[in-house]
Amino acid sequence: MSDQDILHRLAETLATRRHADPETSYTAKLFAKGPDSILKKIGEECAELIMAAKDGKRLNIVYESTDVLYHMMVLLAFYGIGIDDVLQELRRREGVSGIEEKNSRTK
Repeated sequence: MSDQDILHRLAETLATRRHADPETSYTAKLFAKGPDSILKKIGEECAELIMAAKDGKRLNIVYESTDVLYHMMVLLAFYGIGIDDVLQELRRREGVSGIEEKNSRTK
């Protein structure tokens, strides 16, 4: 099982929750509430990640990073964006200076 496989399996699971019952699925509840609710959760989880990092507790950083990644993938699924789109962009940026990459987007 590779890391990429687990991201694909999560993406598939999220897709199956798209039309699930919001009363029985947390993911379906997020989808039903729409992008503002999903974005709010991402913000909350990012804040929790920041606090965990400030505390320096490794396990809490892992937990909160996982929550951020999950909610980010819910947002991607909401907009019909696949994890492969994100992985392709990461591959494109590999070996490119962060400053150079950022400047290429502002032109």
